[in-house]
Amino acid sequence: MKKYMDKVNTLLESLPYIREFYGKTMVIKYGGHAMVDDALQMSFARDMVLLKLTGMNPVIVHGGGPQINDLLKQIGKKSDFVDGMRVTDRDTMNVVEMVLSGSINSTIVNNINQMGGKAVGLSGKDGRLITAQKLYHTVPSGEKVDIGQVGSVKRINPAVLETLDRDRFIPVIAPIGVDEEGATYNINADLAAGKIAEALKAEKLILLTDVEGVIIGEKLASTLKTRQVTGHIDKGAITGGMIPKVNCCVDAVAAGVGKAHIIDGRVEHAVLLEIFTQAGIGTEIVG
Repeated sequence: MKKYMDKVNTLLESLPYIREFYGKTMVIKYGGHAMVDDALQMSFARDMVLLKLTGMNPVIVHGGGPQINDLLKQIGKKSDFVDGMRVTDRDTMNVVEMVLSGSINSTIVNNINQMGGKAVGLSGKDGRLITAQKLYHTVPSGEKVDIGQVGSVKRINPAVLETLDRDRFIPVIAPIGVDEEGATYNINADLAAGKIAEALKAEKLILLTDVEGVIIGEKLASTLKTRQVTGHIDKGAITGGMIPKVNCCVDAVAAGVGKAHIIDGRVEHAVLLEIFTQAGIGTEIVG
């Protein structure tokens, strides 16, 4: 009987969070190890179904860098990067679109549907969900360098996502955008997720990563205020690939998103642990 009571108590502990977040939108950037480990893939799918069935509205934006690298390598195409951004010529863009909108997106959708959910796969090109603009890399001298079909988000059209939400579907979005002239662009998944969260006025933006969270002085920072982030960057406490992630979170919170979270996607049920427990497991960024 005790083990059953433990289960009941666990459910009751989650009740305040279910009440607080009922009807709220959670934009989740899905990537890293959580996407390539079979057990974590199914765990993530199950968690998304649970969020939907408890009245929340998960919106998934996924990456796919390792899978793109693998396919480019198979076809003998060299991958070049500038400050972490993939130089994307036309052939590379074709591979990016095929991997993101094709194999990865359909796998995530299928996993969620297998777990009893109703997922729909989208590209940012569908319904002009993501209007993109060409992104240039700026070198220290101020010169702008053309890195191909790499884009930033100019505008989000949330209408298609709002329609899917009304019909209780879970959107799964590949971060590919199109400009006014119809040109296709590869967009960083963190950036796309942040802008979608802003447009939907989401309660939470959650970035799944392959690290514990934001580490300050060898310790996990469980909470950071937006004004603290710039200071930590200036002091060199936040460096490398974490800088664009925290900046994405700061921008989202400044634009009206309730909270942003950077959490370890290598931990099973990471999203549920962050939403349904007081302590959480990663770093939350608040206004």
